[in-house]
Amino acid sequence: MLDHPVLGVELAQRTRGGEPAHEFVILHSPDWVNVVPLTDDGQVVLIRQWRHGTEEVTLEIPGGLIDPGESPMIAGARELAEETGYQAECLEPLGWVHPNPALFSNRCYTCLALNCRVVGPPRLEDTEQIQVEMRPLAQVPELILSGEISHSLVVAAFTRFWLSRRGLAQAGELL
Repeated sequence: MLDHPVLGVELAQRTRGGEPAHEFVILHSPDWVNVVPLTDDGQVVLIRQWRHGTEEVTLEIPGGLIDPGESPMIAGARELAEETGYQAECLEPLGWVHPNPALFSNRCYTCLALNCRVVGPPRLEDTEQIQVEMRPLAQVPELILSGEISHSLVVAAFTRFWLSRRGLAQAGELL
């Protein structure tokens, strides 16, 4: 097994219901969190950052690993502040998804951050190059449809947002 703080790779033998055992690759990672950050004037706090897997700059929402012993909400508030310098007046849980249950063993939680405002500069890790970008919430569906937002977990986070009661009311304004 490869063991790294961000990812562990396990080659495992699995069987189900009396079938012969097969070899599978299982990726173990700490749980993740994504934050849908909204300002009081309907702007979404987005980030542009380089992604090594695709070797591209992507448009996303703040997020990252949940530290050991940390709740998803605390991790969301921390990631929002670290990556953007923003703080939310309140955070609400929106649920979780399995990033890819065929390979990954973890969950990705989503929280809604309301009435966000700048409280200081971002506190980026040495490996992060992030630019904060504001967009009206009403533009997000087009950003997704056009592929400008292409990260599947960001799309899932906005889906969770729109399916929440608060999100449905705001999404109805978009239709």
